[in-house]
Parts: sequence; C-alpha cells; structure tokens
Amino acid sequence: MKNSRAPENKGALKQRKDKKSIRFVVRKMGGKKIGPGGGLFGQGLTTILVFLILIALYSSLSNSPTKDKEISLSQLAQDISTGQVESIKVTGDNLDIVYVGGEEKISKKEEGTALTTTFKNYNITSEMLESVNLEVRNSRGFIYWFSALAPIVIPILFIVFFLWFISRQVKGAGMQAFTFGQSKARITSPDDKGQKVTFKDIAGVKEAKEELKEIVDFLKNPKKFLEIGARIPKGVLLMGAPGTGKTLLARAVAGEANVSFFSISGSEFVEMFVGVGASRVRDLFAVAKKSAPAIIFVDEIDAVGRVRGTGVGGGNDEREQTLNQILVELDGFEPNEKVIVMAATNRPDVLDPALLRPGRFDRRVVLDLPDRKDREEILAIHARKKPFAEDVNLALIAERTPGFSGADLYSLMNEGAILAARENRTKVSQFDLIRSIEKVMLGPERRSHILSKKEKELTAFHEAGHALVASVLPYADPVHKISIISRGQAAGYVLKLPLEDRKLQSKKEFLADIAVALGGYVVEKMLYDDLTTGPSSDLQIATALARDMVTKYGMSDKLGPIAFEGPSGKPLAGFNFGDKEYSERVGAEIDAEVSKILNEGMKKAEKIVEDYRKVLDAIAHRLIEVETIEQKEFQDILIANGITPKRKEDIEHQS
Repeated sequence: MKNSRAPENKGALKQRKDKKSIRFVVRKMGGKKIGPGGGLFGQGLTTILVFLILIALYSSLSNSPTKDKEISLSQLAQDISTGQVESIKVTGDNLDIVYVGGEEKISKKEEGTALTTTFKNYNITSEMLESVNLEVRNSRGFIYWFSALAPIVIPILFIVFFLWFISRQVKGAGMQAFTFGQSKARITSPDDKGQKVTFKDIAGVKEAKEELKEIVDFLKNPKKFLEIGARIPKGVLLMGAPGTGKTLLARAVAGEANVSFFSISGSEFVEMFVGVGASRVRDLFAVAKKSAPAIIFVDEIDAVGRVRGTGVGGGNDEREQTLNQILVELDGFEPNEKVIVMAATNRPDVLDPALLRPGRFDRRVVLDLPDRKDREEILAIHARKKPFAEDVNLALIAERTPGFSGADLYSLMNEGAILAARENRTKVSQFDLIRSIEKVMLGPERRSHILSKKEKELTAFHEAGHALVASVLPYADPVHKISIISRGQAAGYVLKLPLEDRKLQSKKEFLADIAVALGGYVVEKMLYDDLTTGPSSDLQIATALARDMVTKYGMSDKLGPIAFEGPSGKPLAGFNFGDKEYSERVGAEIDAEVSKILNEGMKKAEKIVEDYRKVLDAIAHRLIEVETIEQKEFQDILIANGITPKRKEDIEHQS
C-alpha cells in the first residue's frame, strides 16, 4: 500500500539509554487509597504513634503542674495559722487552696477523716478557720469522677480502639483473600440503554450477523429448538484480524437478545497463584447460570487457550489448569441452559484442538476486513454525530481506504474531526478526511524535520524511483500521492492504492511489489554510487514478501508447491518451539530462492530507471519544488512523458 524511506537520522544507529522514572503506584483497597508506606502496617503504625503522642501529652498536662503546686497538710496548717490562706475547696479527699495573694495550691486530706478533725490534729482552732472561706463540694459529681477515672479510662479506650481498628483491617484483608478467586468479569445489564448495542449499530459482516441471528433466536425462544430435537451450539468462536469488530459483534448479540453480557479478557484468568484461574472460571460460569439467559464473552481467548503440553510450567501450569476448567464448564452445560459462550481471537492457529471440537466451540464465525461497500457503511455509522461540510464524499473515502479495518475507519473519522476542531472550524470537510487517511496509515506530519538540500534531493529521487517503477509495471498498484514531507518514521513516502479490492494476490503482483519496494534502493545506488540507511524499511518489506512467496505460498519454481511455514511465519510455542520443519539443506535452498527473487526484482527496477531516466528526473525535480505531488498532477507528468496511467479496465483484462 505504501513505500517509504526510513528517516536519515544518524542517531538511529547509535545506542540510547532509556530514562527510567520512578512512580508511586496508588492502589485501592477497601475504598481507601494507599500509597508508599500505606496498607495495614502503615495505618497501624500511624495509630500507635497517635496513641503514644496523646498519652505523652496527657501525662505532661496532668503530672508536671501538680508536682510544683502540691503541698503537705503540715504546710497548709502552718499557712492557715499565719493567715496566708484565703479559701479552701474540698472535693472528696482533694483540697484546692487559694492564698491571699491569689496563688493556687493543692493538697490531700487524710482519707476517711473530716477536714476539721484533721486540722485539730495540727493544732488549728476554729477561730483560725473563721478567716478561711471553706467550701465543701459533692464528691459524687461528674467532674470528680472524671478526674479520678481519666488516668485509667483514657488508656483503656485507646487500647480498645486500636484493637478494633486492627481487627477491621484484618477482616478486610481476609475478605479480599476470600474474593481472590472470584470472577473479574464486567457485567452489562440488558436494562443499561447507554451501553446497549444491536446489529443496526454494526455495518458490514453480513454473513457473520446471519450466523449469530440463530444464537439470538435461541436465547429469545429456545422452546422451538428443543421441541424439534435441535441443540444450539454451546460456544461461538469469532475469528478475524484486529479491529474487525469481534467484541462489538458479541455485545450486539447480547443487545439483540436483551440478555446479560459477561465480558472478560483471557489474561484476567491467569494469576501467579496456582488454582486462581480455574476458580475464576467456575465462579464466572456459576454467576452466568444464575443470571440466565446470558452470554459469556472471553476476549483474546488464546491467552489461556493455547495448545497444552508445551513443557513450560509442566503439568501444573496455571494456564493449562484454567483451560481444563473452561473445557469442563463447556461440557457441563445442560441442553436447556440458556447460556452461550462466545470468544474472540486473531490467532485461531494456536488454539488447543480440544476447544474447537464439536460440543464446545463448535461454531466458528470469520470476520474479514470490510470491502468498499462495507467501508462506506461503517463510515456512515461513525459520521452520525459529526457535522460534515457539503463536499464530503464518503464513497470516495471508502475507495481510498482498502485494507482498513473498522477500528481504522473509526480512527480516520475521529482524526478528521480533530483536525477540523484544531483549525477552529465547525464542520468536517473532505480535505480533513483525506489528510486523516495518511495520518492513520503513516502517522502525523513532521514539518519541523527540515532536510538539508542534499538530503532533500536524495529523498526526492528515492521516492521518485518507487513511483516510477510502480507506474511502469503493469501489475503494481497505481500511485495516488508522493511526498517528501516526513510522516511518522518515514522521511518520505509513496501512497499506492489498488483500483479495486482483492482477496487474492498473484505471483506477478508479488514480484511487482518487490520491484517497487527496491526502486528507491536502485536509484540511490545508480545515481549516487552510494547507499544510505533510507532504504532499510524497503529492504525489509521486499525480503518478507520474497520469503513468504517461497515458504508459505509455494511460488518458488525450484522448491515447488511446499509450505514450509504456517500462517504466523515461525514455529510457535506448543509446536516444537525452536525447531524447524525442514533440514539445513532445504533452509539453504530457501535462502537461495529468496535471494534470487530479490535480485530479479532489483534488475527489473534498474532497467526501468535506465529506460525512463527522463521521467525520473521530472518527478524528482517537481518533488523538490513542491514537496508533494497528488494523483492528478502525477498522471499529467506520466502522460507528458509517454506513460499511460493505469485504469481499472486494464487491470481486469490482465492475463
């Protein structure tokens, strides 16, 4: 779809040290945020410190002053005899003394003895006491008892509070331990209108929706299936590339049937503790059965559903135990239980065969990338709540986005709205959407990345080489745009789009793509007698295509119709990891065939550059001047130099 020149930044070849940042992780536990120093230990330590501080404060307030103010009874008797005492307040056995000058002292009388009797023992006569204002208070009042009991009660209260706090925290931690094995599935109620999705909200995937309508019908009316002896599939496996709408389609089934929707990721089952995953599976299915009719949706099921017996973790591998429990639960469904298990994956080739046998995930629904008509419908759905200008043509946008998934189209429409808002416009124009296509495919423009005069010239000829080869070769996709403005990691790029959607790719088209990818490499080598780091990504693309031709598609004349690698390209865990399914001799032959294909593609590109050097110069010089050439201007350059642009009719009649 695109050829780009890698950035010529020399720093890409140097080692860089990663900057590490330290972050405090804030977690939630029992509704409270805890950070560094938090948790049960931290809070308990805080409580103890507060307790000790209060005890010290109480002791300092209650003990220190009394030591200075307390006097003996003999001293009090002497002061009374000399007429220094103004008043005495008696509270129980405590004496609060006020002297003539206002000074306050305290003392204690003899326990169980009246104060007058005590004074008589110290030779204090009634005449001496007449000058003293004597006041006796009730010894059973609140203040008396509080002052008497406070030194004992307050410490006891603090101890009781501390023990209660610790028991509360331990109880909370114990509850978390008990809930550790419970399912983490997110539940969407059928009454939740805000999150409800139906088939009307999903464009394209017509065949998939037809397959899933049976599931909806069973959940709504299972009786008609059971009466005729039919058994609805227990499990439905949604397979497709990332972004094709697998999760959205599962939610739509729940929305159409108006049932509860339990969604969970496959990775959420597996923990470091043995048995947790299996426990969560049991809990999930138990809760779903109680809420029947319901749908259980497991996203990215390949996280737990990979082939068993890999040797990693042995027989006690937590992932394998979780998978075994899923298989058991699928087998445990009764025919009349209105619970459907749906799962999604983009790696069906790694799933354990036990998952795919009849009686478990026995219905498999494939979601392909949308074609042109489907893309237009998807764009229309994402355009519902966006104000568009009159020049917007969604059909044209759909034509220019082959290979885009539903998620890509959503991102395209969102980026278009962001671009319009950034420029303070109230409506999204066609130009915004065109720019969004390139942004989604290649990344944002980097106009601040200014090239030197020499680098600009080299980049222009590099991209012109791609465009020229693509225009001359009959099986290459036509060029829609050429630019030497940096986008993402590319210093320049050539945007190529097919004239029509295709599900299959021929050998001739592969060879043309390889030659186009090597066009920039050839130009740098022929014109400058030197090479830069620019063609690195082009070489990777060309090499990958050539290897796929040999190892996957049987397009090698020497090796013949043999597939040496699977869809994923390399051996996977669970399939003799680290081993190849062919000998060293065959491996050398594969490398030789790949090298042969690349060399033939390079020679083809070299001949085109030599034969059409005038056109190459015209394209490159125009690029240096304007930096970007759109499709119409590029076709005019081709026509002016005797090259006929590709048309759809030409592609259809190719043999």
